[in-house]
Amino acid sequence: MDNTDKQIDKKEKAKERRDKRRQEISLIRSIPYSDHQRWWSAETIAVVTGANRGIGFEIAHQLALHGLTVVLTSRDTAVGEESAKVLQEGGFKVVFHQLDVIDQESIRTFCSWVKENYGGIDILINNAGFNHNIGSENSVEFAEKVININYIGAKNMIKAAIPLMKPNPAGARIVSVSSRLGRLNGRKNRISDDALRQQLEDADVISEELIDGTVNKFLEQVKDGSWTNGGWPQNNTDYSLSKLAVNAYTRLVARELTGRPEGEKIFVNCYCPGWVKTAMTGWAGQVTPEEGADTAIWLSLLPDMRISGKFFAERREIHF
Repeated sequence: MDNTDKQIDKKEKAKERRDKRRQEISLIRSIPYSDHQRWWSAETIAVVTGANRGIGFEIAHQLALHGLTVVLTSRDTAVGEESAKVLQEGGFKVVFHQLDVIDQESIRTFCSWVKENYGGIDILINNAGFNHNIGSENSVEFAEKVININYIGAKNMIKAAIPLMKPNPAGARIVSVSSRLGRLNGRKNRISDDALRQQLEDADVISEELIDGTVNKFLEQVKDGSWTNGGWPQNNTDYSLSKLAVNAYTRLVARELTGRPEGEKIFVNCYCPGWVKTAMTGWAGQVTPEEGADTAIWLSLLPDMRISGKFFAERREIHF
């Protein structure tokens, strides 16, 4: 067997494992939470960003199915209202509010409204995202927009949400939708600078300045055209780097929040939904939105939560 055959064989086995795991999860999902596991109620407030379509809409739908009150947000008011209406007509407790995660005024208005109407929130799902490339394309034409929405937007929302998180014996939850493309140690798609990678890998060393400095260096190289020699991820470079930054920031925030007392804990994690059939992937994905939303729901509702600063896929922890 030559190397090409070995690689094909390896890929097929990996696909078989993933398919088996997806079948297992499908079975687990069919088992309802028992009453003693349900730490939430209709008064539990979950905010989902960019929830007018795709994975975000499905996350809002599934949380509402579990009986929570869901605040569905999107940048565009008309499409957001329409999406919320679809769920409201299904009898779900879903409300809409406009929110642009890269507009500080929009965030302030949203937070004031949440505080006034609900007293705070219990769950934040950072789903708002943008990717210009589809398939094997690797344009960085919209790199700044990709970094701003995917990383800066998620960071803005985490900072805004922390003071709004309601005390809860089960702990408040922040879940960010990320991607395996942003892994520090992916074999094919990683930063080639060993020293930088080690810094980003070290949960004790990592800082907001380091993460921001990394993405800003990339954006500077995009502007002067030198990014192709910068040792950045090879595939979907701008998107991969934006998600690498989300993953790193997740670990940083989890470290900063670790000392909070019982009853005021906030658990912060990120996950990869897989390659989901949505408009963002040009409907070319292999995973349904229902499957793509599953790990976000699992992390949001997990009883006896003690996990923070971790990265997940298919309800399992994976390496950063």
